[in-house]
Amino acid sequence: MADGTSKRPHDTVADRPPAMRRPNAARMSGSSVHAWLASEIGLRIVRGDYPPGTILPNEAKWSETFDVSRSAVREAIKMLMAKSLLASRPKVGSWVEPKDRWNLLDRDVLSWYAASPDREAFLRTVQEFRHIIEPEAAAFAAERHSEAQMGEISRSCRDMGQATSLQERTQADTRFHLAILRASGNDLLVPLGVLIESALHHLFTFVTQEIQDERAQSLHEAIETNIRLRRPRAARNAVHRLLADTDDVIARWGR
Repeated sequence: MADGTSKRPHDTVADRPPAMRRPNAARMSGSSVHAWLASEIGLRIVRGDYPPGTILPNEAKWSETFDVSRSAVREAIKMLMAKSLLASRPKVGSWVEPKDRWNLLDRDVLSWYAASPDREAFLRTVQEFRHIIEPEAAAFAAERHSEAQMGEISRSCRDMGQATSLQERTQADTRFHLAILRASGNDLLVPLGVLIESALHHLFTFVTQEIQDERAQSLHEAIETNIRLRRPRAARNAVHRLLADTDDVIARWGR
């Protein structure tokens, strides 16, 4: 934080090799340039190129490195500060905040996190979140779903089974789980699910590549059946079985 009690940043990276330039960045619209630049810098922060406490290059350096205007750099830095990745102080500059201050529920931050080298840690983090949320959400959905909500869950499940590509299947898988959150009837779960949509998509892409589609499909169909038949306990248990199977996949991959 940029107040008097914050720990002062310690390292400097002014002499690091410059990042690769994007030649057409200057020809983008103003909003596109600073959003693209925020993504480039944000990804480098999350993957560890700039550890917490590191003082980032100044506006002039970023402008030269990426061939963009200083105003675009300022806007990009503001975006990263809004996501709590950076803090700033006059005469010091911008530095990377500790990881526990990052807004990991931000769509962009999640996307950068998913692309970081420590992929196993990311997958386990998503899985822990799912263990906390999804079993009870499915139980609530079994009790509370409307006809339209059930239709959305069933269609997504059917689309998974009929998918002809990895992309189609993972998209349907993500829709399936978000539909269950919506059907739970808890207003807080819906925006939470939307926020982690990118994280779920990355996880499902990985898992689908590692396990047989037939087994995964049967596990999802068990969840769909128990929600449709309004069996809260069975729906909860079906989700636990699916999550345990995914845990095993991640554990085998990490060995």
